[in-house]
Amino acid sequence: MAALSLAEKSRIAFIAAKRSQRASMARLQFSPMLRWRFGSASLGNLLIVPQTLRSADPSFWPELKLGHMGLAGTGADLRGRSPFELSPPNDAWERALHGFGWLRHLEASGDFEARDLARKLTVEWTERQRGTGTAWEPAVVGRRIISWLSHANFLLDDADVATYDAITSSLGSQIVRLAASWRDGPDGYPRMLALTGLVLANLCVSGHDRQLDEVEKMFAAEIDRQILSDGGHVSRNPAVLIEILLDLLPARQCFAARGRKPPPALMQGLADAVSFLRYMRMGDGRLARFNGVAVASPAGLATVLAYDDLFSTPLAAARESGYVQLARGATTLIADAGKAPPFEFATEAHAGCLSFELSAGARLIFVNGGAPAPADQEWRAQARATASHNALAIGEMSSARLVHHRSLEAMLGGTPIRGPQHVESRVEELSGDLVWTASHDGYFGRFGLIHHRQVSLSASGSCVRGVDRLSGTETALRLKADLPFAIHFHLHPDVSCRLCAEPGMAEIVTPEGQVWLFLADGATLSIEESTYFADSSGPRRTLQFVLRAATFGDTAVSWEARIKA
Repeated sequence: MAALSLAEKSRIAFIAAKRSQRASMARLQFSPMLRWRFGSASLGNLLIVPQTLRSADPSFWPELKLGHMGLAGTGADLRGRSPFELSPPNDAWERALHGFGWLRHLEASGDFEARDLARKLTVEWTERQRGTGTAWEPAVVGRRIISWLSHANFLLDDADVATYDAITSSLGSQIVRLAASWRDGPDGYPRMLALTGLVLANLCVSGHDRQLDEVEKMFAAEIDRQILSDGGHVSRNPAVLIEILLDLLPARQCFAARGRKPPPALMQGLADAVSFLRYMRMGDGRLARFNGVAVASPAGLATVLAYDDLFSTPLAAARESGYVQLARGATTLIADAGKAPPFEFATEAHAGCLSFELSAGARLIFVNGGAPAPADQEWRAQARATASHNALAIGEMSSARLVHHRSLEAMLGGTPIRGPQHVESRVEELSGDLVWTASHDGYFGRFGLIHHRQVSLSASGSCVRGVDRLSGTETALRLKADLPFAIHFHLHPDVSCRLCAEPGMAEIVTPEGQVWLFLADGATLSIEESTYFADSSGPRRTLQFVLRAATFGDTAVSWEARIKA
């Protein structure tokens, strides 16, 4: 484990103090003396039923009838038991179970038996819960409130008095609980989810107008804090924005339905985030695989991008988020040109500084490994390493390191990453070509070396040229021993490749028959096995080009990928 710096120790102490403060305030606010601030635990009239934008899985109900419940990419066999009686197969499955997002699958089935089971399980949950454990994490409570509100008609229409009272009484109590505890959880998306659930509750249920004014201010401040000026998320995970927008868009509609003007931060955040998501799409229409992007949800992305009424404008650059896009002809290249996020938001971040992805038309050519699904978390550390990205790694070490610190991981809900401190990046147009020039100091502390990368995309989009260079600082650096390094170029599993007879040359062939030549100078070119983690079927075998060489302190390797004439 890398030693923590004084600044990092101070940051950890600050995070711990703030978390302790939030927990103490939550306990105080939830006490009988102050509970009145958050309204009555009895549910008022339901004024609005929020729209559900998440797509339903038509296979969920047929499989559930057969005793199989699939959540968060993991299946569990019920064997005649209630899902609440099972030992959860993993944390993601358990959170999904208690979040009740699966209600949408049952409602979409249109089956009366599915409705009866939904009511039965919801009432059972109210009888089993005692206010502790995973089910009461603020983000899980927020998701459950959103789910129950969104499917209120499904659960409550024509329900008997006992069922109606059990569900509405529990919902009222959960709203009060969340009002006191939404801050008491990991920062980032979990906190946004909890606060969004609270906002929707105050909008949709009568008798909460006084609380709504206060909650709306906190909601707007959180949006401003998490959605950057260019529309990216502070965690630098583009996929997080899809999840956030699938909840914020219904919230916007609920403000309008209540005759309240949505907060300016909400409207601006929505427009900026949509622009950013468009910017981060590869040629196949899906998000580039950076900093935690896992199996892409084309339905979710398509849904949020369909909201053209947000008046979003095309994004020219994503400097604050730390991403670069080069596009010419049918070719798109997106690169990571940013520092790691602060500890609070870095539990999903990857060591992929200066990595890139490349697509030709709708076909992906070079891809990062992406993040594994929740069911494949044993691959997570490998997926976060530099060697799983289209980037340079010294001695197979990563340009950023995981910070294993027990108390920090407990506070943040995961292992954060410590990345380069200084990243330089610029894009310019030269004779019609787009040229990206960048550098980072991720290896400077250990080896005294700076990684420089320059990538140019021709005006036609048919040729990509790159130079990777390792250098010392102002004066020439001579290492005590030559350091081996490798530059990785991971291929999408759907394309094939082979080495050519000429040294330093290889071919890439797409399923459509398009051929790309790959050439390298200054390093040995080989084809090696790789793993593509962001596949819907789980980690998938693929291949990669690897350029291997050794540096003595100042070394350059040039490479080129071009469409074969």
